[in-house]
Amino acid sequence: MTPPLQNMLLILDDDEIFLRRLERSMQKKGFNTICASSISEAKNLVITHNITHALLDLRLEDGNGLDIVDALHNKDDTTRMVVLTGYGAIATAVAAVKMGAIEYLSKPSSDAQDIFNALMGIEGDVPKLSDTPMSADRVKWEHIQSVYEKCDRNVSKTARQLNMHRRTLQRILAKRAPND
Repeated sequence: MTPPLQNMLLILDDDEIFLRRLERSMQKKGFNTICASSISEAKNLVITHNITHALLDLRLEDGNGLDIVDALHNKDDTTRMVVLTGYGAIATAVAAVKMGAIEYLSKPSSDAQDIFNALMGIEGDVPKLSDTPMSADRVKWEHIQSVYEKCDRNVSKTARQLNMHRRTLQRILAKRAPND
């Protein structure tokens, strides 16, 4: 399935090499692409372009990709959005889908074909369930992420809720999820 050329794809990622590689891959698959490496840049592109599809990194230097999910959904609720992140958590996946994203993929494991399939709504393989439970570190990390989302991604409010020092929480939030 090839998208018509009038489809405008916004790619938001602060990893310049990954951004350009993904841009070339999606152009080969028939998309017109525009790229942003910051939340502020992406917000400007949302205002000035008719975006039909979006690939959004979750964590950027100047904010959270969920802000762009919200902005795109408010402008046109038919925009197909896929969130890509190396910081996957159940809470952020649920928040992204509730806000209007159609898919939540981890990177770097997602390849261009998986991303294209998600953008176009092509069903892929159902992920296999793990035979082992999550590690205690992963359960703790998921809980922190859940509280962080419930506190509207406010670090100070989350730290108070969890009864932990704000700087400690910031260090935890800056790290990737522990392996299961």
